[in-house]
Amino acid sequence: MIVLAAVFAVLGAASNAVGTAFQRKAASTVPSGGGLRLLMALARHPVWLAGICGVLASAMFQALALVNGPMTLVQPLFIMELPFALLVAAPLMHRRLPSAGWWAVAAVVAGLTLVLVSFAPSGSTDQAAMVRWIPALVACLGAMAGAVALARPERSPLLRAAVLAAAAATGNALTAAMLKSASHTLDTQGFAAFLTTWQTYGFAVVGVSSLLLLENALQAGSLAASQPALTIGDATVSLLLGVLLFGEEVRTGVWLLPELVGAGFIVWGVLRLIRVVPHAQQTLTGSATDRPTGATDHAADPTDRPADATD
Repeated sequence: MIVLAAVFAVLGAASNAVGTAFQRKAASTVPSGGGLRLLMALARHPVWLAGICGVLASAMFQALALVNGPMTLVQPLFIMELPFALLVAAPLMHRRLPSAGWWAVAAVVAGLTLVLVSFAPSGSTDQAAMVRWIPALVACLGAMAGAVALARPERSPLLRAAVLAAAAATGNALTAAMLKSASHTLDTQGFAAFLTTWQTYGFAVVGVSSLLLLENALQAGSLAASQPALTIGDATVSLLLGVLLFGEEVRTGVWLLPELVGAGFIVWGVLRLIRVVPHAQQTLTGSATDRPTGATDHAADPTDRPADATD
């Protein structure tokens, strides 16, 4: 079951990465606009529809992964979405991944492997009692609200991007916890029970809220500020929720050292990818330098560099 959960999680990360890359590719060819007009324009592009299919497939794979394995395994594997997205975007945007980018991908994979092997997550219940849900909901929703309050417009872009990304990460982890519970209900009790459990509507509302927080984080400041908070925050909060809600177990003690080393590799790899891959900002925020005339322009991210840039 653990292996199956890991496979589904990786497929989910890859599907979401493909969906993101294809959606951004379609958006780069559509003139400026918003609302229903923009949606109708995008819907005429097969590339955008392929992106939507990727996002839907990702949600399905994530649900299957959470039904078959612990959150402490599944959610950290979604870190792979970032390197997957950039690898897929490279040919779509007619760019190549520089050698430094490949080293960064290797660092993320190695760090993630080290973390998960050190954690050795095991044990999990599929449902949690309300006595556990209530403090988890209060803590997560309170943290998200506090981050929004802290990210006032007069704050520095670096701080705003980081705290909003942390709020989005917290929301993503809480969404995954509710999705795990709702998916188990669907699996064991059927669709009617799935529609009557509060977690079904909870993960929909919190999931949309997290997406909005992420969009605001990406607009507030550089990816170098938001992406580490998003990457590490999601995995950390998911770890806590998995242990506190579903009784999952991970190794601590002397294993904390390799776990911290692995986390360091992940952070370094994420920052390196953002720094050396020229289309990172375009892929992850939707900004584009190759839009047609009339398309919306965004300020170039300071981390954008030529395709062959190296330090």
